[in-house]
Amino acid sequence: MRAVVYDRYGGPEMLSIAEIPVPSPGPKQVLVQVHATSINLSDWETLRGTPLYSRIGGLRAPRRPVLGSDIAGRVEAVGSEVTLFAPGDEVYGDNLTLKGGFAEYAVAPESALAHKPASLSFTEASALPQAGAIALQGTADITAGMSVLINGAGGGSGAFAIQLAKRAEAHVTGVDNAAKLAFMRTLGADEVIDYRAEDFTRTGPYDRVLDLVAHRSVFAYRRSVARGGRYRCVGGTTRALLRITTAGVIAGMVTGRRLGVLAVKEGPAHFTPLAESCIAGRIDIPIDRSFPLDETAAALAHVGAGRALGKVVVEIR
Repeated sequence: MRAVVYDRYGGPEMLSIAEIPVPSPGPKQVLVQVHATSINLSDWETLRGTPLYSRIGGLRAPRRPVLGSDIAGRVEAVGSEVTLFAPGDEVYGDNLTLKGGFAEYAVAPESALAHKPASLSFTEASALPQAGAIALQGTADITAGMSVLINGAGGGSGAFAIQLAKRAEAHVTGVDNAAKLAFMRTLGADEVIDYRAEDFTRTGPYDRVLDLVAHRSVFAYRRSVARGGRYRCVGGTTRALLRITTAGVIAGMVTGRRLGVLAVKEGPAHFTPLAESCIAGRIDIPIDRSFPLDETAAALAHVGAGRALGKVVVEIR
């Protein structure tokens, strides 16, 4: 099968197209004929090997030669202990553990997949699992009247988070680069901030802050949160995450604020509710661009440069 592979950490130039064997599913695994794979920030981080936590399982060289977590496709074969799926079923899910989505076939645990709704295309379905789980859990306790800030709101998770926060009737401020300000407004953001021109931690304070690209000091984040409010980050530099899980927790408790890292739960139960909202027309699936498999490197570069408005998808079939 054709696949996009790499064997060293670095930029998109590390990627190449290769012919590799079709993987075989284990007893509790499913072989998926991949139709579409969306790109997440985690793919970009694992390609580059930074932050350091992106190298878990492969400190000096990538553990998996094929990236791509969010897959959508058709079941080709199933393992001997699989009960939920059969060949021919259309499925989608976040294959974060095994990856392999930038290829014509990928093996995924049965537990990572869900049946694809017939009303969603493979491209649309591939955009939901990882970004949807982050957005749903990151906005879960938002209620009407709250002031909410989302940092990195113009990307995949952020685009869903803006819409979910607005559905909860919150006042939403989106932060990203200048090229994404208009896009965030189309999603419903009440206020937008260009992070290159204004420090969002000196605005507010906010009842809820969801930070998708943490890199500032604990004290700056504490300043951005109202007393009794909450700050949660998903991703960011290793240093920032360590500070938040240590000094941030203490600083928050002392000042009546909750600062911490959002421990995102994986699996269909955590992304299928978003799919249902999309099918019902309550949430849009913002897809910026689609690339063919041969242009996966360009797709990753587009995301890594911060140019993506919502989701970027690699269409294999």
